[in-house]
Amino acid sequence: MPSASADGLKGLEAKPLPLWALAPLWVVFKGVKTHRGTGKAGTIIYRLLKQTAKESLSYYVAGETFCRIIFVFNNNMLFLSLDLLTNDKIATMTTAKLLLHCPDTPGILADVTNFITVNKGNIIYLDQYVDHVENIFFMRIEWELKDFFIPKEKIYEYIDTLYAQKYSMSFRLYFSDDKPRMAIFVSKMSHCLFDMLARYTAGEWNVEIPLIISNHPDLQHVAERFGIPFYLFPITKETKEEQERKEMELLAKHKITFIVLARYMQVISEQMINAYPNKIINIHHSFLPAFVGAKPYHAAFQRGVKIIGATSHYVTTELDAGPIIEQDVVRITHKDAIEDLVNKGKDLEKIVLSRAVQKHIERKVLAYKNKTVIFS
Repeated sequence: MPSASADGLKGLEAKPLPLWALAPLWVVFKGVKTHRGTGKAGTIIYRLLKQTAKESLSYYVAGETFCRIIFVFNNNMLFLSLDLLTNDKIATMTTAKLLLHCPDTPGILADVTNFITVNKGNIIYLDQYVDHVENIFFMRIEWELKDFFIPKEKIYEYIDTLYAQKYSMSFRLYFSDDKPRMAIFVSKMSHCLFDMLARYTAGEWNVEIPLIISNHPDLQHVAERFGIPFYLFPITKETKEEQERKEMELLAKHKITFIVLARYMQVISEQMINAYPNKIINIHHSFLPAFVGAKPYHAAFQRGVKIIGATSHYVTTELDAGPIIEQDVVRITHKDAIEDLVNKGKDLEKIVLSRAVQKHIERKVLAYKNKTVIFS
């Protein structure tokens, strides 16, 4: 079977098709085209992309299959490639995700998108934002790698050489088939832990959780229920430095990429923060600095607050003052007792933390200075 590689389609298997055979195909595609946007169960999105040496025809049948038909014309012969993908295969298709920021300069968006499309990348997501006060351009772009000409392991080098230096660009590159590896730190409160493990078990998150670390044994039964290894590191003022060193060795052994503090009641050392910059996510109530101490909801009740809130942020060396990822509030009335405030606060904390974790897993958070850009 001849290959169409000479026409720029690397590794594409194709076979000659007489031109008269186009007649029945054209009838099918004409019908496909007329049904575009009807909203029926068999809705078909039709796309025709013409280039100098070849024509590529793709369409998607909702709820069934994705069909890509590539025509290559060479010496008056037509070469045909037919590709059928199920929805499951589409969901697992490998993509690249590029997050970047740099001084706002004309041409950045065009250069980056052109780099992807010229190399046969199919862009499936693009979001960009300009901070006019700082004059900084932010962007997140994602594209399929199935037909991308540049090898996966070379993409970072290309972007760094062609654009990072040209635009004074800081960027991060991720791939959808590289699952983040999350470690959870807990103490005694279980509400955030249960919520995250439920989402993880339900398959809502594309993440791996190799371990749970705690300074108390109270939540070991939760880890065992979900089949996740539990490691206990009791911490005192005298043992803190040594225990944290052991924790970091364990994290490195399991190739942990980020950490979630699910109501972990210990201050993280500067050494660990530097090892995981903008990769440690914390959750706390939003009373700080108004109501400090071990019982903020009791203090808020005494003050008669009308709203309570929760904040999830990246951990920095400045306590509870890192870049904010997610926040939310709930209203309180005079009818709410202290127990109501505590329960509403716990519910809010687990929801806000899970939202923040999901955004981090999906690579939709870009930290800049002490703020974050959250892409849609």
